[in-house]
Amino acid sequence: MKIAIAQINCVVGDLDGNAARILDHAQRARDLGAELLLTPELSLTGYPPEDLLLRDGFYVACDHALYTLARQIEGVTVVVGHPHMDDGRRYNAASVLQGGKVVATYYKQKLPNHSVFDEVRYFVPGTEACVFEVGGIKLGINICADIWEEGAASCALAAGAEVLLVLNASPYHMNKQVSRYEAVRERIGECGVPVFYANLVGGQDELVFDGASFVMDGKGALVQQMPAFEESLRLVELENGCPQAGEIIPEYSLEESVYRALCLGVKDYVEKNGFPGVVLGLSGGIDSALVLAVAVDALGADKVRAVMMPSQYTANISLQDAEVMASTLGVNYSEMSIKPVFDIFLNTLADEFDALPFDTTEENIQARIRGTLLMALSNKYGSIVITTGNKSEMAVGYATLYGDMAGGFAVLKDVPKTLVYRLARYRNSLGRAIPERVITRAPSAELRQDQTDQDSLPPYEVLDAIMEAYVEHDMCPHDIIALGFSERDVRRVVKLIDLSEYKRRQSPVGVRITPRGFGRDRRYPITSKYRPWTE
Repeated sequence: MKIAIAQINCVVGDLDGNAARILDHAQRARDLGAELLLTPELSLTGYPPEDLLLRDGFYVACDHALYTLARQIEGVTVVVGHPHMDDGRRYNAASVLQGGKVVATYYKQKLPNHSVFDEVRYFVPGTEACVFEVGGIKLGINICADIWEEGAASCALAAGAEVLLVLNASPYHMNKQVSRYEAVRERIGECGVPVFYANLVGGQDELVFDGASFVMDGKGALVQQMPAFEESLRLVELENGCPQAGEIIPEYSLEESVYRALCLGVKDYVEKNGFPGVVLGLSGGIDSALVLAVAVDALGADKVRAVMMPSQYTANISLQDAEVMASTLGVNYSEMSIKPVFDIFLNTLADEFDALPFDTTEENIQARIRGTLLMALSNKYGSIVITTGNKSEMAVGYATLYGDMAGGFAVLKDVPKTLVYRLARYRNSLGRAIPERVITRAPSAELRQDQTDQDSLPPYEVLDAIMEAYVEHDMCPHDIIALGFSERDVRRVVKLIDLSEYKRRQSPVGVRITPRGFGRDRRYPITSKYRPWTE
């Protein structure tokens, strides 16, 4: 018996398009000799549909799409993920399509309500196993979180399952695949049956699903591993209930996996939302350089426009490096000096600011001029502005509302500054894209004379480590100090993180690549008097 896994890129809410994609994979799998095709979690709707799941009409449309798909499939059994309403109860479901009919339906038993997941908001848990037969083999169904906890897999085993099929919409973050292997091996240790793990691939708002579907035998040995960050169809031979060894795609390095995630996130956000391209401010600094490289690799140079907007504080080397990089990557490039506009602002405010010193006010005016120019280009030509700020800056508020934060998609929103440098090195290993001087020179916003980031921030190695401990691991400041950081630096960084929540709440959505980004998985109040030093 041959079982096929379809690792597909779905679009949330595109029921007809997703059904067509499933049908195409079903026909291809059948033509290759497969008797069964496994698709990812909620493959009919895309994941996560969020509050679409609160609309009764959405379930009516899903049922229509499901039964229409069932009638179109011939010669192969297909397991499809979809939402389902039964007697007023909403379920995260998977149905077995066979012989033109829906012959069985399973309801997900373990509903995640943590990190980026809030399925308890939408669904009620199922309680029954679903086991069906194809080619003399009894196959049980689990859905994603079912295998991360005890219970659902054992329930399928008790119902007679000889093989476990797991539909997943498991989003990417760094080193996620290791955790998946561990979870599946735990269930195999309890049940002793092979597991076919089909995962979604593609970008959906801030989430990126990496695919990387796989198969393990009844002893927990990895026998098949599909590629990450791309659609794929894989056939697996099942002999005497045991999946046979096949191709195992090697894991990418951390830098390559993050870079691919960023590219996929940008590509799908832009294309699925129908934007003709992107525009960004190219400053000659490391962040915008990396964003430009990602955009070109994701979309193609013809869909990317870079704009250098120098002021009187912009160094000549910044102008030179920006022009070199734009030429190297072949993008549409232009320069727009903001000095005349900045001078008008200063003259307009001269009486109001008389005798007051130059400070962040004037710095922010420059950033907001640039933001306004980029948004004007976006409005005129339809391209979306992609912002260039990184996670370290977002953490401590080293960014300007309506300035460098202005835009529709934040490529590096979850990428710490230290990782930005590693990604730049990685990208240059594929072919020179970022001038070496951009990587080696001291980072600067260039909003005043001789400015560097470290004038107002701790070294990024220190800042990023403290940020990771506080944001991603919820460590209290006293424990962070115990790791060897100075109390001064910890107090400073933690205070800035807490005070900058209002800025982050107004920032554009961006690709999530860490276990805890500044998005749907970190929901802190803006107005709060609590300070973590009391912990």
